[in-house]
Amino acid sequence: MTTPMSIGETFADLEDPRVEGRTAHKLQDIIVIAICAIICGADGWAAVEIFGETREKWLRQFLELPNGIPSHDTFGRVFGQLDAEGFQRCFNRWVKTTFTITEGQVIAIDGKTVRGSKGIGKEAIHMVSAWAQNARLVLGQVKTAEKSNEITAIPDLLAQLYIKGCIVTIDAMGCQKSIVAQIIERGADYVLPVKGNQGNLAQDIADWFDYAQQTDFATVNHDYAKTINKDLGRIEVRECWTIDDPQAFDYIRHFEGWENLQTIALIRREQRVGEKVSVDTQYYISSLASNAALILSAARHHWAVENNLHWVLDVVFHEDHAQNWKDNSAANMTVLRHIALNLLKHTPHTKKKLSLKNKRMKAALEPDYLLQVLQQI
Repeated sequence: MTTPMSIGETFADLEDPRVEGRTAHKLQDIIVIAICAIICGADGWAAVEIFGETREKWLRQFLELPNGIPSHDTFGRVFGQLDAEGFQRCFNRWVKTTFTITEGQVIAIDGKTVRGSKGIGKEAIHMVSAWAQNARLVLGQVKTAEKSNEITAIPDLLAQLYIKGCIVTIDAMGCQKSIVAQIIERGADYVLPVKGNQGNLAQDIADWFDYAQQTDFATVNHDYAKTINKDLGRIEVRECWTIDDPQAFDYIRHFEGWENLQTIALIRREQRVGEKVSVDTQYYISSLASNAALILSAARHHWAVENNLHWVLDVVFHEDHAQNWKDNSAANMTVLRHIALNLLKHTPHTKKKLSLKNKRMKAALEPDYLLQVLQQI
């Protein structure tokens, strides 16, 4: 890991969108106040202003604040005009230099619509984020272009990430030959679900597993893993079969062109709640060797992104209820939330283990604890 970047270094080359010579407040001050406020529970520019006014004396220990605390209109105008792609690049660079991403961990790439960004004549923005499950980090994010989808955004995100030695998971929309080639080019592996968007590939993989199961895998090189989890009366059984037998690939159409494809997999999830039983089956392709336990773990980590990232943004940070829709405001507010989330996730616990919600409250009430959170910047 390289030397962590200070807040000044992180945003040093970020272009100020305001007219030079007509600015009452420093851009760096505006960004730092916003980060602190969101850590402490702010979910809009008015709340950011209130935080700044309440903590002005404390903030002056670190910031110049030549004209006091900016108004909420100033915060909204600056973050609305601030280049969203440039702000995202600064975030990605900060993560790369501040946190350690070890080889072998799963990087889940998934999209989320920010519902609070919808305004009059303006559709809600859709952000694609990369989540490192073991490190508990948002690694980066990009906004999908208008009238586009995640397929065009994922390559832009991958290009900004350091993922060497990691395992990348994406949902079925991201199962594209060009994306697979980019993952391999950047030194990572992939575990990707296959559906009907790739010709006959999914159907042929399903047919081959049907045949293999009928013969109890007697003539096919394979691996198998199973996990059982019990929680509050619910039992979830996950099973994974993997095949890397060349004879199987000879009968699968559209198999060619997938960079470093070594293994096909079948994952079966059975959920039991009382007498009710539901079963879900999904097929995968992977550049990993036939290791059922590893591929099952990677797939499970991808499913976890909903609880560990999207749920947290909605429930703890109230993302879908925050009305930040003007210009680039919503995209830049998402970056600020991700900065706050990464800092809070990696702040050591005090005597008592705290939830993210309670960490935010403690930071709001205790400036010394807020300083502890900020020490990672």
